[in-house]
Amino acid sequence: MLKKPKILVVGSFMMDLIASTKQAPKSGETIIGLKFQTAPGGKGANQAVQCARLGAHVTMVGQVGDDAFGKIMTDTAAAAGVDVSHVAVDKNESSGVGHILLEVTEHGARNRITVCPGANFTLTVEDVAWLKEDIKNYDLLMMQFELPMEVIEAVAGWAHEAGVPVMVNPAPAAPISAKLLSCATYLSPNEHEAAIIADHPLRADESGVNMEDVQAVSEAFQARGVENLIITLGENGSIVAGKNGIHHTACVKMPHVADPTAAGDSFVAAFCTGLCAGLPQGEALAFASHTAAITVSRMGAMPSLPTVSEVQALLMERSYQGFDPRELDALK
Repeated sequence: MLKKPKILVVGSFMMDLIASTKQAPKSGETIIGLKFQTAPGGKGANQAVQCARLGAHVTMVGQVGDDAFGKIMTDTAAAAGVDVSHVAVDKNESSGVGHILLEVTEHGARNRITVCPGANFTLTVEDVAWLKEDIKNYDLLMMQFELPMEVIEAVAGWAHEAGVPVMVNPAPAAPISAKLLSCATYLSPNEHEAAIIADHPLRADESGVNMEDVQAVSEAFQARGVENLIITLGENGSIVAGKNGIHHTACVKMPHVADPTAAGDSFVAAFCTGLCAGLPQGEALAFASHTAAITVSRMGAMPSLPTVSEVQALLMERSYQGFDPRELDALK
């Protein structure tokens, strides 16, 4: 029987400022857009909210500015069931902002994102030192790369020492130290981040996935000690590579892609929730694929993240043949 997991997310809050357009402007060009909207986000907060909506008990550690964006973001996370009592406020810095240009065409939507970290990057190791003793109380730690690297390495090290599994989502892509890799139970880049970090391209072929490139990238990560590599490939699904070989999971397609902004966050959070709840790895990946499919069919980051009931309904609608979707009742 599945259980409600206890997940710790140490990560970022970003207010997403989203401008939709039919065509991205060229250098020096001004165009008329389709729509502007704001949505609370940030990779850490997105993942925390998704875990909570899927039934996990989630504690979020991070920092916002003393401004309206900060209050909106923490209030939204709290409303989703996330414990935000450990989110600090920097009175001298603005909250983080993600500037998103969403190009909407007849073929779908593509995004270009500029992140201004703000208060996320003034968080220090001293601010989170209490976790050194408390971290043992969680089933899993989730981290991303929108905080100072010294904070990420310190917290991952404490979790590793305490025997707590660590999910590192290296987004946006940045150099990864041997110290951090040695603490990561799971590493989950998207195809662009994996190619950058492994210094090897991931090219598409007729099937959508060039397995020779995947093999080379996997070997590059394994050589650095990564045992469980999960690469998200957008519409081409996901790849899991490790000591048991390479396995490809197909994307769950929806009739319409509205906004892919939080797809990766949704996928990683659902995988971690499913795994910690008691699903085998393959079924946790299927759970994640169905969750992310709902996310990309909606606009915004946090607003697009589905509940466990919605994911359960999609699994049943698509006649999923793995675990019985009714088992998800335990997470409601």
